[in-house]
Amino acid sequence: MPISTNNYEFSYENGEPIHHHSYLLNPILKLIQLGKNLKPEQKLKILDLGCGNGSLTHKIAQQGYEVTGIDDSTSGLLYARQNFSQCKFIQASVYNLPDDNLTGSFDVVVTAEVIEHLLYPRELLRAAKKCLKPGGQLIITTPFNGYWKNLAISLLGKMDQHYTALWDGGHVKFFSVATLSQLLKEEDFTRINFKFGGRFPWLWKSMVCSCFTVDTEDK
Repeated sequence: MPISTNNYEFSYENGEPIHHHSYLLNPILKLIQLGKNLKPEQKLKILDLGCGNGSLTHKIAQQGYEVTGIDDSTSGLLYARQNFSQCKFIQASVYNLPDDNLTGSFDVVVTAEVIEHLLYPRELLRAAKKCLKPGGQLIITTPFNGYWKNLAISLLGKMDQHYTALWDGGHVKFFSVATLSQLLKEEDFTRINFKFGGRFPWLWKSMVCSCFTVDTEDK
């Protein structure tokens, strides 16, 4: 059973990769490469915001990056610290990040399949922006929602299964490319670019979005 001090936390039972890593990891790594602009002797500093059990944090760190993970799940960070000692992990809520060594410290923030669980998704973007250096890159993934996908789900009689209300701690926000783009623009992110993962075009499982904060030198 998951070890938890909070009955309402998002709990984990082990440090194994989550199912969506199989189709999200490659797009995430490719987008990180697109944003890389450092001298050879420098290590890209990456923050995995909402890192869960640390398995994705570990996969990113294996590419030679310096990676820190943040999550509010006691059980998730227990397994993260036990299994992935080469990464640093901090227990904190995205709604209340500590200031120490986080503000303006990271080249890239990755937040994978987190925003759809939040009642206040705008706060996730603000937390990411707080942690990024000027001109830093945010990579955010969330389940894809679009007309053709929803039509197919409806015709197959899968609406209750797909948009279940019975999953405790489940999805509360359902983003399309248009709505996620609008939210990012409202929070002053620029150079918004989408990739997709899992399944067939227009029936994708998730979208992977890259965007950037404004570089103060460009103002």
